[in-house]
Parts: sequence; structure tokens; C-alpha cells
Amino acid sequence: MLSYQSLQNKPRIFQSLTGISLSEFEDLLPSFEQAWQAYVQEHHIQGKTRQRSYGGGRRGQLKADCDKLLFILVYFRLYPTQEVQGYLFGMGQPQANEWVHKLSGVLNQALGYEKQLPERDARKLEAILNECPALEFVMDGTDRQINRPKDKEKRKKFYRTHLASF
Repeated sequence: MLSYQSLQNKPRIFQSLTGISLSEFEDLLPSFEQAWQAYVQEHHIQGKTRQRSYGGGRRGQLKADCDKLLFILVYFRLYPTQEVQGYLFGMGQPQANEWVHKLSGVLNQALGYEKQLPERDARKLEAILNECPALEFVMDGTDRQINRPKDKEKRKKFYRTHLASF
């Protein structure tokens, strides 16, 4: 079973599985923990009538926040099937599915705290800046190939002159 404890002394394997170095992981972890606590507060504590207090019940496989972050980074780096992801982390496919959906939003929020939200569409930049008002950004000017639509009207929106109007 994969865990942060089992990988922290294997930096090459860790980077191959996650796409980031151990030091980058350690830098991201506090923001991820903050985002996870915000998620728990919003979805599990506030306004819920509960039979038992939060934390009661069966213990999950991803107990530590570092294992939660490792789980979602491995998922986004390798994109295994959820069956394989669950096997790697000692759980079934339904639990892997649930964790992928929970932790995707938490990771996105953590990257927002770190001011590292990715955006590939310049038209959505205004929404990101509204979400993170203190965000400073760098625009990557690399062109990416796209398949040209057959329809002439649809094809017009992909020319650079159209993008210059932002």
C-alpha cells in the first residue's frame, strides 16, 4: 500500500509517482491541510444533524493529510483507473471514487492558497482573479495545436486576432 511514510525516503520514486519533489510536496502540504480543514468544516460539521460526532465511525485508509495529498497527486499524475488507484492505496474502487472527487476540490483550493491555480483558457482569467484577488500570475505564451473545426464560423474563433480582443 502506498503511503507518504513508505515513499519519503525514495525521492526518485516519489517524484515519478507525483510529478513533484519531496520539498515541493512539503511546501504544498500546509496549504492542503488548511484546505482539507475548510472542507471538513463546510461539508461535515456545519449545519448537519449527526448521529455521532465528526470522526466517529469506521476509520478510512487515508488517515493522514500527507496520505490524502499523495493520493490525489498520484491520481492526477498517472491517471490510473479507480480500481487500480484503490488497490495502490488499500481500498476499493467506490472509496477511491469518493476520495478522488473530494480531494480534487481540496487540491484546487490548496493551489489557490499557494497562488498556483492553472488555467489554460485566457477567457477564464477574470474568474480566477476574482476567486483569488491577491493572485499574481504569469501568462505562458506557448501555442498549442488544436484541431480546426470544419465549420467556417466555428473556425473563426480560433484565430489569434480573436484572442487579441481580451
